Amino acid sequence: MTPTAGPAQGDHRATYREVLAEPRFRLLFSTRTVAITADALRITTFSVLVFSSTGSALLSAVAFGIGFIPQLFGSLLLGSLADRLPPRALITGGYALTCATALLLAVVRMPVAASLGVVALVSLATPVFHGASSRLVAQSLKGDAYVLGRSLSNIASAGAQVFGLALGGAAVAALGPRRALAVSAVLYLGCALAVRLRLPRLRAGETGGTPGSTGCDSGADGGGDCGADGGAVRASLRGAGQLLRDRTVRRLMVAQWLPVAFVAGAEGLIVAYAGERGFAPGRYAVLMGCLPVGMLVGDLLVGRFLRPRNRERLVVPLVALAGLPLLGFAAEPGVGVSSCLLLLSGLGYAYGLGLQRPFLDALPEDGQGQAFGLIGSGSMTLQGVGPVCLGAVAAAGTGTGGAIALAGGAVVLTAGWIRTWHPRTSPAPSPAPSPAPSPSPAAH
Repeated sequence: MTPTAGPAQGDHRATYREVLAEPRFRLLFSTRTVAITADALRITTFSVLVFSSTGSALLSAVAFGIGFIPQLFGSLLLGSLADRLPPRALITGGYALTCATALLLAVVRMPVAASLGVVALVSLATPVFHGASSRLVAQSLKGDAYVLGRSLSNIASAGAQVFGLALGGAAVAALGPRRALAVSAVLYLGCALAVRLRLPRLRAGETGGTPGSTGCDSGADGGGDCGADGGAVRASLRGAGQLLRDRTVRRLMVAQWLPVAFVAGAEGLIVAYAGERGFAPGRYAVLMGCLPVGMLVGDLLVGRFLRPRNRERLVVPLVALAGLPLLGFAAEPGVGVSSCLLLLSGLGYAYGLGLQRPFLDALPEDGQGQAFGLIGSGSMTLQGVGPVCLGAVAAAGTGTGGAIALAGGAVVLTAGWIRTWHPRTSPAPSPAPSPAPSPSPAAH
């Protein structure tokens, strides 16, 4: 594939216009944004459906999060398929599978345990087609264009989640939960058709992979014959092990996981914090909205106005910014101050943009899809675990304000850990058409 979105070297600052000029990115970006809207609609509607059937708040919460944790196992067991199979087939199949799942939940009246099992089983495949999509984006956008592509994706993701939640509430009120699930199925179907009709059929070599290294022989139709190297599960476990044994890749993954997990844990306590402080009904929604608004603004400012090297220099300060405001919750502030603290914390989320180029440069060329799937599924899993852990801390006697402050302190400690190894600037990427192979752990 020939990338078209700007140079890949030096301190060139790309623009959003350059990024959106790349047709493959534009297609993947637009369909993924619609799919995130459908995800938010499906997840919340399924949770409502389970609650209306059982009256159990616990089962409703399980329904909300049942699709998160299995993704890590799917990435470990099936992640290599993101590099072994043609991307169009994987991405189209992923959207078609989620469409079928939403339609099944809408039409068939299954026992709650069976419906939860279906959602958990399907979520095992999510890292595979997400990894394939992310790999294709990385091959389409080079240098700073790739970082801005991630910035655009973050901004659109936040907006799509908010819109999906609002759409879910309106759809349930107007149509009922089952028909609302059918609406999400229609959105997924639209994404599947768009990718199938508009994404070119690509051979393995056209996506930057090395067919021999993945154990797949590309056919004339872009398909692959995968098999002789021991199967997808063994290849996935072996690939994940190789990625996690590389010190540079491992550090960059953990650096992207931990601050988000701790802040997500704090976010999960906002409703309880508002209740403990006796805020007026509905005020918790204001607090919940401040963090994503800060994330949107931070990504826009850091992505649009800072040069690549400056983004990478600011990784540690921005991580610290994500954590320091949360320390203020130890004083149990009111609505106004709490809103400002959460807004400031959200700005710090832009630290991830400074890690995107070093992370991509550190990946082995034939393992990018699995790496992207692993980092996404790991992040989702930790974001699910974070609120549970901090909720237990709050229940142990610290209170919600104290638990949120502890989460902020953990983020600040993570910033200190990143400072011990993250260079102030990263070397300029090679002008070669593909990301460089991962450096040897011994070199670090």
